[in-house]
Amino acid sequence: MMQQAGAGRLVAVVVTFNRLNKLTHTVERLLETPPEQLEAVLVIDNASTDDTAAWLEAQADPRVVVHRCASNLGGAGGFETGMKLATERFDPDWMVVMDDDARPAPGALAAFHAEDRSQAEAWGAAVFHPGPERRICDMNRPAINPFWHKAVMWRTLTGQGRDGFHMGPEDFAPDAPKRDVDVLSFVGFFVSRAAIARVGYPDGRLFIYGDDTAYTLGLARAGGRIVFDPALVFEHDFSTHSADDKRFRPLWKSYYHYRNLLMVYRLCSGWLFVLVAPAAALKWLGKVRHHSGERRAFLGYVLRALRDGLLRRTDVSHEDVKAWGRR
Repeated sequence: MMQQAGAGRLVAVVVTFNRLNKLTHTVERLLETPPEQLEAVLVIDNASTDDTAAWLEAQADPRVVVHRCASNLGGAGGFETGMKLATERFDPDWMVVMDDDARPAPGALAAFHAEDRSQAEAWGAAVFHPGPERRICDMNRPAINPFWHKAVMWRTLTGQGRDGFHMGPEDFAPDAPKRDVDVLSFVGFFVSRAAIARVGYPDGRLFIYGDDTAYTLGLARAGGRIVFDPALVFEHDFSTHSADDKRFRPLWKSYYHYRNLLMVYRLCSGWLFVLVAPAAALKWLGKVRHHSGERRAFLGYVLRALRDGLLRRTDVSHEDVKAWGRR
């Protein structure tokens, strides 16, 4: 029987769709980890139409396990499917989840096993853009819910904005202390069997965006401890926004972003949602100024997102969402 490393049995869950050039780097990086530290790499192929399926089929390492979905379930559906399958097939002590364009830095999984991880039900990595500059990946910064912490809310309202409730550069230093948080992204997210027993799996109906925030908020609210550890380093090579970082590409992603964010705001704010929702709507509608040449389509996506977010409607098909932009 294989001797397991310190934290227990660990399985990686990777969700992919049509990004073979990035998936190859991620799988290769994961397989650099010895089997006693990483038992399996479960790849959820969201019905890719490029050469992903053929490449995965050609992998000789028995640790690479592939599940090909009949249709594209989005990142949220992929993570829900992958975490359920990992539990059914391996029943590991821990899973570490990531997109196909994200991967652990060399030695990150060894660092996870180097300590007793039983003090928390989930752990989060420090996520950077690739390259020697170690630029923090803003979209993956762990956060504290300001609505649950008065001091954090005060910092946020008195000029710090997002920096008031997200981890800052000092928290990402290699020797910085670990921090308890309420929100982690699904890049370098280590989730335990105990966490799944407490709150179950992510909501795959969200398709993309916000599933990680909703899941970790739910875990924190249910009493699960979540810790950010800067010694666990991941890199994220993503390209959702254009160069000016003000537009989603493709534009239909804006619908999922705003719809799911509105539902997350409801989770965060409780009764204050009656004040938060109108303020968010005005802010998002104001972003139409960045969409010259496609303002009508952008406004259509935002208005539908506001409607469906308020109604908590998640049964819209992805084909319909894409069709709205073509109309």
